[in-house]
Amino acid sequence: MKEIFIGILASMFFAVTFILNRSMELAGGSWIWSSSLRFLFMLPFLFFIVLLRHNLKQLLHEMLKHPLQWLCWSFVGFGLFYAPLTYAAAYGPGWLVAGTWQLTIVAGTLLGPFLTKTIQTEDGPQKVRNKFQTKALSISLMILFGVTLIQIPKANHLHVVELIMGILPVVIAAFAYPLGNRKMMEVCSGKLDTFQRVLGMTLASLPFWLVLSTVGLLKVGGPTSDQLIQSLIVAICSGVIATTLFFIATDRVKDNQGKLAAVEATQSTQVLFVMIGEVLILSTPIPSDLAITGLCIIIIGMFLHSYFTKNMNTQSTPIRLKKS
Repeated sequence: MKEIFIGILASMFFAVTFILNRSMELAGGSWIWSSSLRFLFMLPFLFFIVLLRHNLKQLLHEMLKHPLQWLCWSFVGFGLFYAPLTYAAAYGPGWLVAGTWQLTIVAGTLLGPFLTKTIQTEDGPQKVRNKFQTKALSISLMILFGVTLIQIPKANHLHVVELIMGILPVVIAAFAYPLGNRKMMEVCSGKLDTFQRVLGMTLASLPFWLVLSTVGLLKVGGPTSDQLIQSLIVAICSGVIATTLFFIATDRVKDNQGKLAAVEATQSTQVLFVMIGEVLILSTPIPSDLAITGLCIIIIGMFLHSYFTKNMNTQSTPIRLKKS
């Protein structure tokens, strides 16, 4: 399944976020700048890409049609996703944040039945509620078990406060990201391409990042030169490349909740990339045997997701719309 490969590739670039966010915190940088600078730096890159593709006018037209929905779900999908992640980096190592982030695998599957889409039928437009994907959830829980095994050896060496403050914000982010992503796919209804949607969500979440930056300026002062450079790297690798790749993968399977869950499950491979990155860059210890076992379970889970969703058909329950 090509979308799964794209998802894994996105995970490799997403891993840069966890490694460099932790690096910036260890160097004394504020989580406020780590989060807001990423999206401020993303904006010109995405704007230039959409402008070159001559798609800017269409994007602005679509955003003006539903401004409140763009503001709301962009805040959820970007603001409530990334600010808690960078905040958690102040209280826990990258592997803990990345590991806890894998809750998004289960969150995406659980959110499916609560979201609907509109399709055309012989009786006219109807709303379709997604069916709960039991098999996808079972495999996602298996992957999550593998992630848990990775955490056990290292979690024993952390203080309780570090565990709580490093986990709770990530739980919020894990549900906010797939929710914001899926709701924006509903709002766009296939009218915008991936670059347009990412730029639109970045623009719509800009008020939040500007407010956060103002708070940071008043509370901790401006960012350091090192934090500016590392935030720029995160913006390019994670904000532009990874987000675009992930949205391309989810857009291609958005009408099949099982396949969508499989693509979202590829984010579990972030743990692997983060562990390798922290060993090489931050000189963290090599994973234990239990952690290696967890990695093997994650890989097996990924293969199962790919196998069971290759020819999966969408099963939905239609809900008739009221005709105006």
